Parts: sequence; structure tokens; C-alpha cells
Amino acid sequence: MTATPAPEAAPAAAEPDRPHDLVGIGIGPFNLSLAALAHGVPGDLATAFYEQRPDFRWHPGLLIEGATLQVPFLADLVTLADPASPWSFLAYLRAKERLFPFYFAEKFHIQRAEYDAYCRWAAERIPGLHFGHQVDAVRWNPERDLFEVDYTQLDPAGEAEALGRAYTRNIALGVGTEPQVPEPLRPLAEAPGVPVLHSADYLAHREALIAAEHVTVIGSGQSGAEVFLDLLRARPAGRERLHWLARTESFAPMEYSKLGLEHFTPDYTRYFHALPERVRDELLPGQWQLHKGIDAGTIAAVHEELYQRTLHGGWPDAVLTPGVTVRTAGRVATTKIELHLEHTRQGTRSRLTTDAVVLATGYRERPLGRLLAGLDPYLRRDAQGRPLVDEQYRMRLDPAVTGAVHVQNAERHTHGVGAPDLGLAAWRSATILNALTGTEVYPLPRRTAFTSFGLERREAPGVPGQAPALTPLRA
Repeated sequence: MTATPAPEAAPAAAEPDRPHDLVGIGIGPFNLSLAALAHGVPGDLATAFYEQRPDFRWHPGLLIEGATLQVPFLADLVTLADPASPWSFLAYLRAKERLFPFYFAEKFHIQRAEYDAYCRWAAERIPGLHFGHQVDAVRWNPERDLFEVDYTQLDPAGEAEALGRAYTRNIALGVGTEPQVPEPLRPLAEAPGVPVLHSADYLAHREALIAAEHVTVIGSGQSGAEVFLDLLRARPAGRERLHWLARTESFAPMEYSKLGLEHFTPDYTRYFHALPERVRDELLPGQWQLHKGIDAGTIAAVHEELYQRTLHGGWPDAVLTPGVTVRTAGRVATTKIELHLEHTRQGTRSRLTTDAVVLATGYRERPLGRLLAGLDPYLRRDAQGRPLVDEQYRMRLDPAVTGAVHVQNAERHTHGVGAPDLGLAAWRSATILNALTGTEVYPLPRRTAFTSFGLERREAPGVPGQAPALTPLRA
């Protein structure tokens, strides 16, 4: 299907109390995808999306020069659900008169900075996006049979400017994730002026880190590898003064085989969702290499940079040690940081004194408790107290609530490793819109993987809300 191109700017709502069909909370790539595809739904689907930041930003601290996405450019906001959408990455290139340069560049994986620029282009044009609006609370109003969404409008400095309320039949939560800081390092990371920072803030501190006498990077994923490589390239040969530490057994490559990637298909998502809660919880920790490993090209670049520094004899002053945990950490001599380390396999301990620490320790789902406190009596939870989420990404609520609360990237416990993956963004958004409208406004494929996960293959439902059919495998 092809949507009508949007106007340059979103008009303000003429009737503030008129209920919306959908209110999105948070505008990251996932809710931006939902907003883009919602704009293509035939008829007048009334939507509004709120974000407390003043404009769209996607991991600005990690837009390191040359760093690429780990998914192909087809994993944009819309293409895998609606290739003809005016909000595709190719449409962005056409608007910027860059289609031919991109064609000749033959790049399947684009740079992160280019993906960020593409999303900002879309965010400036898709109607119904409201930046500088902080959502404070969500409630169900049984008299009106609607959700109430209270928000604070912020001025350019981030200060409260006005209060507002929106009414809506449905909600989409896309509040994203937040940096995860290990407990032993949290006091130092939260102390002002101490050079212990999360990789999410790397670029803002890059010059100071390059100038530091010794830097330690902690974390074995893609971000840790990119930060280490960037610092290594910026420091003189023989005086690198770098440590790279990780809890994992090795600096391992991400699983990127063709069949391995089928864990990021709707087929696997349906299979995972149908498993018992206990089985899902057992599976997830063992799948870390599907999404927390390092791109093979980055590993090769790190090795090549280290190798080049041995050409004239000697070894670079860089220490790479996996299998290590940080037990405790503290300040030494006012300007130094002391890390107390333990090698879990050797059972040995040591101390490392460094001038700065970069924590490439990943992200965690942002807690929803405060935001959804008003809905707590209606929420259905699993044995671990987590919200139950059905196959159409709806939180399970008391039947008295006739509206739906959809979630994006807050359902890894029910939908598996694909929850934070950009490659499933458009498919999930289309699934949500199909469920919300009760029609197959975006036709979705019944099968997406060569792998048959389980002895009974779960096919996609033909009607939104209908349970998927179980297809027995035949010899």
C-alpha cells in the first residue's frame, strides 16, 4: 500500500478533548515507525505521539565516525511492512537527491549517523508528533471509556511550561531503554566530576578520554568494541595505555549466519511467545550471542589495528582480558580510579588503577511502574511480576478496560530476542495497527523463516486477534 505524503509540519489539534484513536508515549525508532505506518492507514486515524526530548535523537553518544548499523538498510521504519511508503529510507535518499550516490556506493549496512539523519528527517515531517512533551501519568476513565494521558509541555530549556491532558482509545508505549550501570560502579558513575561514564555518553567525553593517561573499557558487546577501537586509533603507537575488560568468556562474534538470523523473524517470535514462561526465561540468557556479540568486521578491525602496531617490533600497550568481573571500585589519590577485579575461571583477584572508565555495559528496559501506576489495578502479570503481553503486543488488562495498551521494546520476556531489533520494527508496528483497526490494513506474510521452530509450526493469523494456526510437520 502507498500512503499520501505528509505535510511539512503537524497541525495542532483543534479539539484538545476530542479522543484519539492512538496515543504513543515516547518517540524512538519504534514509535516513529508506528506513527509513520499509522499515517498510511486509510480513513482518519487520529493519533498523537509525545516525547519529552526537544527533538529526535538516536544514541547520539555512539554515532562514532564509520560505525554502521548491524541490520541492513531495509530495516528502516516502514519497508518490511510497506515498501511503497513515503517514509522509507529510499524515499529519504530520493528527497535528499542521494539515490544515485547510494546506488553506486553498494552499501547494504548504512552508517549509524545516516540512520539517525533519516529518522530525524521523518520525525520532522510525520504529522502528530509532539516533542517537548513529558507524559506524567496514564489512567483509565470508566465513565468515558477512554484512557487519560496527562503530560507537561516543556520549554526549550526543559522547564515546565504548561499542563495538558489527552484522551485516547488506545496507547502505544515506546519509552525505550536506559543505560545499565553495574552496581559496584554506580556510586562513581553518579558522582559529579568522576570520569566513569556509560558508553551512551562517549562522544561528549571523547576528547577528554583521548587525553587521559590510561583508559579502561568494560563490556564485550558492539559498543565496547567500537569505543575501544576508536580510542586505540586515536592514541600513539607504543603509548596506547588501554585496558578492555569483559565478563564473557571471550570477545565473541555476534551470531550472523543466515539461519541464525532467523531468530529475528516473526516465525521465531510466535514460537517463543507460545512457550511456557519458565522455558522462555531459561532460553533468553543463553541467546546473548544473537544480539550482544561483536560484529565480525569490528573484531577484524580491532585485530588489524593491534597487528599494525607490531610491525616495527614490540607489542601495543593494550590489554584485552575477558572472563573478568569488577568486584568493587573506588577513588585513589583524588584523580585515579581503582578497580578490584576477579577472574572467575582462575579464581584470582587483582587491582587495576586507571584514569577513566567507559562502561559499555548495555541497556535495560526503562521501568514502567511510575508511568502506569494508574493502570496497576487492571494489569495482569506473570509469576515474576512482569506485565503479560499477548501476541499482538497488547498488555493483558482487566476486561473492564475496553482499550488496548501496546508495548514496543518492553516485551523481551514474552516475545524474545527480537524485541529490541530494528529489523522487526515495521512488522510489529503493522501488527499493532492491524489489531487496533480490526482489519488487515497491512497484509503480513504467513511464513518468514526456513527454520521450523518446534514440531508444530505456528502460522500468522489471518484475522487480527485470531490465534495462529498450528501446522503439523509432515515427513
